[in-house]
Amino acid sequence: MTETRVLRGPLLTFREDPGGEDQPEAGSILYLEDGALWLDHGHVRAVDDYTRLAPRLPAGIEVVDYAGKLMMPGFIDSHVHYVQLDIMAAYGRQLLDWLNEYTFPEECRFAERDYAEPVAEAFLDELLRAGTTTAQVFCSSHPVSVESFFVAAHRRGLRMLAGKVLMDRNAPEALTDTALGGIRDTERLIGDWHGKGRLSYSLTPRFAPTSTRRQLDATGSLLRNAPDLYLQTHLAENRGEIDWVAELFPEAFDYLDVYERHGLVGPRSTFAHGIHLTQDARARLADAGANIAFCPTSNLFLGSGLFDRLACRKAGLAVSLASDVGAGTDLCGLGTLKAAYQVGQLLGQPLTAWQGFYHLTLGNARALQLDAHIGSLREGAEADIVVLDPRATPLLARRTARANSLGERLFALMMLGDDRAIYETWAGGKCQHRRA
Repeated sequence: MTETRVLRGPLLTFREDPGGEDQPEAGSILYLEDGALWLDHGHVRAVDDYTRLAPRLPAGIEVVDYAGKLMMPGFIDSHVHYVQLDIMAAYGRQLLDWLNEYTFPEECRFAERDYAEPVAEAFLDELLRAGTTTAQVFCSSHPVSVESFFVAAHRRGLRMLAGKVLMDRNAPEALTDTALGGIRDTERLIGDWHGKGRLSYSLTPRFAPTSTRRQLDATGSLLRNAPDLYLQTHLAENRGEIDWVAELFPEAFDYLDVYERHGLVGPRSTFAHGIHLTQDARARLADAGANIAFCPTSNLFLGSGLFDRLACRKAGLAVSLASDVGAGTDLCGLGTLKAAYQVGQLLGQPLTAWQGFYHLTLGNARALQLDAHIGSLREGAEADIVVLDPRATPLLARRTARANSLGERLFALMMLGDDRAIYETWAGGKCQHRRA
């Protein structure tokens, strides 16, 4: 299969944050009605209008025609649990009950390679079918779950971040590690996988209640000594969780202070949910360069609360978008956007299509410090692309046929689209999913 080709058709990519108004700020987007992406050995060699690029193309180069479709950068998911794939749509509970009833029993199974490997493969199949080319992934507390995920992602040439869950208390014995043993396993996994191909390692304490101070402190030491590592955990998702943290860490000023005391808050730190935060906590996160992963389908499913996106924006705090699966109900970023819009409506802060698709692509890449590689269609970027079909379903086709602008078409995709609207997904310059 040739490593060089041109993808031709309508093309949209973000150059900057488009702002919060109904129309994107000048210079923030690039839209080409007859665009061309010249792919060369996994990267974008050139982006231009097809008629301008055509004279520069080698004779006989393959041209893939996407007339009537829309090319965008591959979607990015900043927080997702691959080991919870098969407990999606488990009858709703509040967070802590849901963990004990569904999550912990399921994650115990990932001690076995024969169980972990097929789930990792199925999860990546589903991500690509949903148009997602990069994700920051929670594995389980078992090293084999991490190895299984990284092996599958590396073979496909995907850019992925993942890590072994660290939890040395308040969980079933089959899931808990020790402060020292968990760090030793983590160091070995970092040595084996961090920086291999397009893979990165994300330190992964589950959340404060399941780690001792010793484990959190050791994790902070790892992060200080290797600032190119990532960190992912949970923060202020549920009021019962917040009360539990206050009981376990009475010396801490608030939930965020637990992580701050152990050196876990920095520019490569992602805190999932962050629903119940004070403005002071948001400002401290912003000052550290961290980001909050907004997981709207999960927040609604578990009844955790409504995320105040504009309060974060006011504080200068980066917000990324995420599915959270399995409490989340949709791996496709379009489903995440639909739920984010609905949450915003309940708070009087509707999400525009411009903001939504910006966050799924360049915004998430920036939040994860990955925008040098992914998140936009530009010369030199890695060739991760999603091809959307605005006519994927009869209803979507009817609605987009009546749209009078690109913004209207995007909003229709955001509200009526699902994985059927993902026509193709390209990752590393290769087509890795094509709709049947």
